[in-house]
Amino acid sequence: MSFPEFLVRLREMLIPTLYQVKELKDPAVLKADLIAGITVALVLVPQSMAYAQLAGLPAYFGLYASFLPPMVAALFGSSRQLATGPVAVVSLLTAASLEPLAAAGSEGFLAYAILLAIMIGVFQLVLGLLRLGVLVDFLSHPVVVGFTNAGAVIIATSQLSKLFGVTVEKAPRHYETVYNILQEATESTHLITFTFSVLSIAIIWSMKKYQPRVPGVLIAVVACTLLSWMIGFEERGGAIVGAIPAGLPSMTIPVFDWEVVKQLIASTIVISLIGFMEAISIAKAMAARTRQRIDANQELVGQGLSNMVSGLFGGYAVSGSFSRSAVNIESGAVTGFSSIVTGAVVGITLLFLTPLLYHLPQSTLAAVIIMAVINLVKIEPIKHAWKAEKHDGIVAVVTFVLTLVMAPHLEQGIIIGVVLAMVLFIYRTMRPRIAIVSRYHDGTFRDVSVHPELDRCKKILMFRFDMSLYYANAGYFETKVLEMVADNPDIEYLILDAEGINTLDATGEEVLLHLSERLKKVGITIIVARMKKQFMDTVRKTGTLEKMGGDNRRFFSRITFALAQAWANVECDKCGNGKNCPLRTSVAIQQAKERGELESDKPKPVDIA
Repeated sequence: MSFPEFLVRLREMLIPTLYQVKELKDPAVLKADLIAGITVALVLVPQSMAYAQLAGLPAYFGLYASFLPPMVAALFGSSRQLATGPVAVVSLLTAASLEPLAAAGSEGFLAYAILLAIMIGVFQLVLGLLRLGVLVDFLSHPVVVGFTNAGAVIIATSQLSKLFGVTVEKAPRHYETVYNILQEATESTHLITFTFSVLSIAIIWSMKKYQPRVPGVLIAVVACTLLSWMIGFEERGGAIVGAIPAGLPSMTIPVFDWEVVKQLIASTIVISLIGFMEAISIAKAMAARTRQRIDANQELVGQGLSNMVSGLFGGYAVSGSFSRSAVNIESGAVTGFSSIVTGAVVGITLLFLTPLLYHLPQSTLAAVIIMAVINLVKIEPIKHAWKAEKHDGIVAVVTFVLTLVMAPHLEQGIIIGVVLAMVLFIYRTMRPRIAIVSRYHDGTFRDVSVHPELDRCKKILMFRFDMSLYYANAGYFETKVLEMVADNPDIEYLILDAEGINTLDATGEEVLLHLSERLKKVGITIIVARMKKQFMDTVRKTGTLEKMGGDNRRFFSRITFALAQAWANVECDKCGNGKNCPLRTSVAIQQAKERGELESDKPKPVDIA
């Protein structure tokens, strides 16, 4: 890449939304973005406070994380409608990462949350600038499905103490804490708090069911806050949000304690990848609907910068929100300006409206969280993964169970799930399908184990290898080839249909050459057909092509040519030196007629072999 090209690329990555500005000259677009931005803000304000509580942070941390980050993500990301800010899963992971280091809500906990957000932002930014967005692919769909389901259960149950108005000591494992909460709730439930919880859930549920376009979360927050103030909920022992600092957050650079930084590295990587996967999945889903172009690396830059800004201005880690992005696009957002409007509304709230939130019950925020994550619990994707590939189903179930059992150490469940998915994938590729094939009457080649009625040539054996030939399965390939030779003592030509071999590594190439030389000594010639470019590049560079006999002698672009080479040199009394070979289409058709599979007057296709 030349220096001018680098400068152009840098400008595109740093200011990718400049071309959207001219669209705002259209009054209709400007109006749509204004309405969408305000609508999202009405949902974001209560949600952000609730998610901050989930992360073990004061409510105002959520507001700070909702002020500048949406604007930055919109300016530097590639998605027009992605709504960035506090989200449930990232909030849960933040709490799980910081709890071993400091008590929730303590001064150290707050400082570490800011530090973690900056570390996540730097990591995502570096990945985006280096165009390493492909790293997110290590988080396979089954791992994400299992973790998301477990995370939703953990998030919902973590709010039970606030729903019932009870307090218990945190146990080493989350499920132990939940048991203690339920036990305490049977004896000491705070009835007024529980009433507010039920009321909040009822309002959000009914609005979603009967008036989906009305922000039910906002209605619940306003109604419960007013009711809390009217009845003196705080004086009756109820937990409320309390005082929220008025004014916009100022920029502060945290102290980097390198011992803490080292302890947060693993959490930084996990949260970065999980958060980005959530964001890019949402962005791609909306892009398919709006037909816009999404650049994963550019989105990493946007998400990274938004996390850095969140940390520098007193917030915590953020990501793309599915629910708020859906509200954004449904409200008619056209450009990223809608997210700028959202951030501005949050800023106005911080400047002038925070006193109105003083009496907001904590139980209402707990209800907001539960209703937000309840739809994340989906068993059908796990069933689907099991039907598609049992190993994927196993990965999803194991990730789900381990995440639940190991909570609050959530990263352990994810890491084990990723490792298990990779191990099972390698295991599957170690024993790929190897099919001995023969000619079918329609001219194709079929697996003789599936079609045992097909006749085979005793001198020529053709087989197909349905996987890349690499170090993990090269030994298996060699063993199966030698078994074929042992089971067919009369063969003179072994034809490998290499169409399924996408990659040939050094081990695979060495095994292929070794087999060729070894079998040549006992009068058996290996011929390879239908090779791909990657395959041929390897055998050319290593000299295996010449060592095995070269083009047009041992390597052929079509099976027809490979068979012609074998028929020209084979001596077979059964089929007249190849003239009546069952690998010919005409012979296969005749045999099918004799078996009653074809009408005798059916037109004969051209014999392509």
